[in-house]
Amino acid sequence: MNMRQEIEAAAARYPDQRSAIMPALLIAQKEHGYLPGQVLEEVADILGVERIWVYELATFYTLFHTEPVGLFHLQLCDNVSCMLRRSEDLLRHLEAVLGITKGGTTPDGLFTLSTVECLGACEMAPVMQVGDDYHGNLDVARIDALLDRLRAAAGQATGADLAAAELPGE
Repeated sequence: MNMRQEIEAAAARYPDQRSAIMPALLIAQKEHGYLPGQVLEEVADILGVERIWVYELATFYTLFHTEPVGLFHLQLCDNVSCMLRRSEDLLRHLEAVLGITKGGTTPDGLFTLSTVECLGACEMAPVMQVGDDYHGNLDVARIDALLDRLRAAAGQATGADLAAAELPGE
């Protein structure tokens, strides 16, 4: 099934096509890796909705990427619970180990590092999301081990394999 067919199938579950924008964006992002302007316009055209509605959602939610991101998008929570458990120190460690600053992507395209307002997992603070997986109760050692696993997964797979790979969570 191609992207258009997947979006149309998802949209059929909603009485109002505007309600299908988020599922459609997830489908499009899975297909393209991120959501450049022409993809956002295509989503709007498929759903028959105003383009601004699609742009609004794509630029509001941190789960959507309108710019390319690395193969592994590291999203470190910096909200109160995580901050109190030293997420700022973990951010500095990640920046040093990866050689990039928050918002950057490693030169090899493997990692993009971001902070997010809240991942809704305060019970396992500090927490970081990588793809769809949450990794919690983080410290420097756990982060280093996670980065090693991600690098190993990238070294053992091709791009198509990685898109479908299930990485072990914490």
